[in-house]
Amino acid sequence: MTCQFLNFSLPHSARCVTVVKYENLNSYFNNTMNRLSKLIAEKTRETLSLRLFGFTRIPLLFYVGVSVREISPERMVIRIPLRRRTKNHLGSMYFGALCIGADCAPGVFAMYLIRQQPARISMVFKNFQAEFLKRAEGDVDFICAQGKEIAELVALAAVSDERVERQVEVIATVPSLSNEPVARFKLTLSLKKRA
Repeated sequence: MTCQFLNFSLPHSARCVTVVKYENLNSYFNNTMNRLSKLIAEKTRETLSLRLFGFTRIPLLFYVGVSVREISPERMVIRIPLRRRTKNHLGSMYFGALCIGADCAPGVFAMYLIRQQPARISMVFKNFQAEFLKRAEGDVDFICAQGKEIAELVALAAVSDERVERQVEVIATVPSLSNEPVARFKLTLSLKKRA
């Protein structure tokens, strides 16, 4: 068997591989996630979804090793491990890595809900406030406990042609050391249905 366009030969025993051509990366991403949804637990599936999104769209998310620790209708917990990639010169988590986690907790939750909507919705954060309370000297969990409010916002964006916004709060903790917050964040989540 000869492959005309690449000018090389395949052994006769080589199997044929069906290549599916996707119109864009989103359809490939959604198709892959739909197949995985039947085989893998939700928390693991959302972690893989987040890492695939990070790898293809926002490489920094993939680089810091973000993972989903908990997902429920009320809250989302994201973890970023403390390692060489996320440490500052003092051995604690760099504030940029903390901001990535604060972005991911409500963002991943909103993306999770947006994928369940038939309408195409774009998401962006309008502003960002941070209060750093202590040094984060371990793996950090970012907790967004406003799941119901985010779900209402996504539902409103799906039926409205206007941009809708809501301020969300994220608490960062280091569970291996204590449950006291090491940082607090306030972000304005802004959603709009695409035309």
